[in-house]
Amino acid sequence: MNKICVFLCTFVVFVSFFSQAHAQEPFRVMHYNVENLFDCRHDSLKQDEEFLPQAVRAWTWKKYYDKVAKIAKVILAASDEQVPDLVGLCEVENAYCLDGLTKYSPLRDAAYRYVMTDSPDERGIDVALLYQPATFRLIGSQCIRIFSEQTIHKPTRDLLHVSGRVISGDTLDVFVCHFPSRFGGIRQSEPYRMLVAKVLRQAVDSLLAVRQNPYLVVMGDFNDSPFSRSVSEVLGAEVRTDKHPSPWKLYNLMAGKEEGTYRYKGEWEMFDQFLVNGNMLNFSSSLYTHPSKSYRLVFPFLLEEDEQYGGDTPFRTYKGMRYHGGYSDHLPICLDIEIKY
Repeated sequence: MNKICVFLCTFVVFVSFFSQAHAQEPFRVMHYNVENLFDCRHDSLKQDEEFLPQAVRAWTWKKYYDKVAKIAKVILAASDEQVPDLVGLCEVENAYCLDGLTKYSPLRDAAYRYVMTDSPDERGIDVALLYQPATFRLIGSQCIRIFSEQTIHKPTRDLLHVSGRVISGDTLDVFVCHFPSRFGGIRQSEPYRMLVAKVLRQAVDSLLAVRQNPYLVVMGDFNDSPFSRSVSEVLGAEVRTDKHPSPWKLYNLMAGKEEGTYRYKGEWEMFDQFLVNGNMLNFSSSLYTHPSKSYRLVFPFLLEEDEQYGGDTPFRTYKGMRYHGGYSDHLPICLDIEIKY
């Protein structure tokens, strides 16, 4: 009997220690706009002609494989003891490119699975989410199309909503988005980003209305700053100032961060952002994070000297139509989430 009691006490202490130790291991989320990950094959349903060997960009299979290897390098560099649990990607052409990244690159041993959109975007670029099935058990995914008279002549990218169960047993909902670009001017293009923000906010509200204890992460390239109207007004993403954040509100974890993820004419812009609902900022929650746990990845190999404006700028794949051999015109961002169980 005494031996049984000793065993049970030892077991309880071990489980307690094991749980506390695991509560300190972050669930890492990464987002990366990879700047035009195209294969070298022509898709007759898409305007991908510029990314062909005989086109003006002279995009070849050698350049494609180098690009895939570079993206894998960035994801692996973002790892601590293990690779990020979730990786949101923007500007991926198709599943062939994702298969190349997850199965035939230095990332293959990470055993990622993925879901992605199939958008009506004219150039054929989509968003995707890589996930680790051991730490994020996929429940379902949904592509949200943007329907409006404003998008008839120039369709935009779908929103991707993915639900999964994390190791605590809680459901984590993730949205990956790539808002319309600023091509044509900020003011002229703003209505398109406002429209996508409205659709995203409606999807978020619908989700928050049905989840009993919602945990929500929105990530992507918003092509707007955290204080632009599309993000701060339409999405209602606030800077956390209250001690008791509302589970029904969105909070922008990248607002107020120094510098940014994209550089234009010598000025940094924080286009790539993480938004979370208030439950994620409540210290007593099973899934907890804080603005200090979101950050840019600024590995030296991702940057180069800006010869025109000074300082550093992302080491991009192309400068205009000229191949430059870098990684991307955006810097990746990461978010660490503490899971308590």
